[in-house]
Amino acid sequence: MLPKALLILTAITFMAACQPPKKEIDYPPTDLSKNYLIPKPVKVIPTKTAFGLSKNTVIYTSQDDEQFKNVGAFLANKIKTKTGLDINVNSINENNPIAQIIYINQSDSINLKTPESYQLYIKKDSIFLNAKTAAGAFRGIQTLRQLIPEASNDTLTDHPLWLIPSGKIFDEPKFEYRGIMLDVARHFFTIEEVKKFLDILSYYKYNTLHLHLSDDQGWRIEIKSWPKLTQIGGQTEVGGGIGGFYTQEDYKELVSYAAERHITIIPEIDMPGHTNAASLSYSFLNGNGKIIKPYTGTRVGFSTFATQKDTVYAFLDDVIGEIASISPGPYFHIGGDESHVTKKKDYINFVEKVEKIVQKHGKRMIGWDEIVEGNIDSTSIAQHWNTTANALKASENNSKVILSPAIKAYLDMKYDSLSKHGLDWAGFIPVDVAYKWNPETYVEGLPKESILGIEAPLWSETISNIGELEYLAFPRAIGYAELGWSSSKNLDWEDYKKRLANQVPFLQRMSVKYYPTKSVDWED
Repeated sequence: MLPKALLILTAITFMAACQPPKKEIDYPPTDLSKNYLIPKPVKVIPTKTAFGLSKNTVIYTSQDDEQFKNVGAFLANKIKTKTGLDINVNSINENNPIAQIIYINQSDSINLKTPESYQLYIKKDSIFLNAKTAAGAFRGIQTLRQLIPEASNDTLTDHPLWLIPSGKIFDEPKFEYRGIMLDVARHFFTIEEVKKFLDILSYYKYNTLHLHLSDDQGWRIEIKSWPKLTQIGGQTEVGGGIGGFYTQEDYKELVSYAAERHITIIPEIDMPGHTNAASLSYSFLNGNGKIIKPYTGTRVGFSTFATQKDTVYAFLDDVIGEIASISPGPYFHIGGDESHVTKKKDYINFVEKVEKIVQKHGKRMIGWDEIVEGNIDSTSIAQHWNTTANALKASENNSKVILSPAIKAYLDMKYDSLSKHGLDWAGFIPVDVAYKWNPETYVEGLPKESILGIEAPLWSETISNIGELEYLAFPRAIGYAELGWSSSKNLDWEDYKKRLANQVPFLQRMSVKYYPTKSVDWED
């Protein structure tokens, strides 16, 4: 019996052959080597012809995995958004002759070395995308989306064509983990704002969104067994705003939306410090010996849980359990930073106890790099933001490390002294400085195999809406996407800034209020 993929292609070929013969179109040559792709692929081989995307194009996918069908539908939707073309997926429009095929194929090729690896073969009459997983296929269609020109060339035929340069692209990520953190605790961001952020991140092949869901200023996720957390703790934010929170249904909607884009949402409940909003909601949690009041400032380090109380751990068992049950990803982030008023021995005991609770609920613990002060399990992950010694200690423990050095990767840092938003305690981070560092060698003595990946945190003390978020995030987040995906030997600022300049049409189409740094000659 013929494999399903071959049966589909045989059927397409037969139906195409039944169409009246048409004169072959001689497309003008285009050069795949002159692409403006971000992140930069591992290898590009141009063949200097073109695939003519048109109303006669059809998309077919492997049929054994429903997610491959979803990737095909996602691509068709994005093609329509950009070009207006209605592209059929796994079906044929009888009113249009078949001219070109895009086939998204589930492959077991040994050359696809990671779950997100993909291969693109672009010819005059067909595009083949090979991937082992739907995640790999999804990363591949982001590359294809970027190759579709903004304008059609309708001088060749009686209908518009979008000429995609032909050739081969072999690509895979450098790091398994490529993330952005969004602080929704200092200022709350709506579901629609987070969805828009996810749409942009997915275009640049991010695979993780870490949500900072609690802090001194607000608690942002419904916990059904402890309703006051949102009834009281969710009603404030920095500057005295009204705050807000996600119901569990809201959160599940975000998780699902992210999953459609092959992005994992990692929830963070910051503890034992950064806990004023929780203790305001339930006073028995408070361990700093002071009367708790709503907090809308930006100072850190003054709050702590009562780490010696069994009732605190019973509370956390409920909280972690409820969030873990609606978070299909493998991780739960416990925060753990800047717990300045917690005694060190109490902090260590707390981290070790909470790690066991996280594991009980089937998750791997992530924490800011201070957590290595405890005797943590090698399966737990340290997120390096400040102290180099902590990153090295994690590696010695055989724990993986996520790189988020504040002086290089913090998206809430100002670009320069004239920036409208942001902080500067870690220094200014211009767009070129954000790009010009190598995560593989940044921490001296940290083995490459210890690095899980890179994450750029965006703390929200100075921003309160999607436009202000975009100002700080973009274009720096585009550069971090390349640092996390592309081979280190392919990283070059002069080359990158030319490709970055060409991102303007996409950013405009998405209405992104990016920072127009003068270090880039932006396309008009």
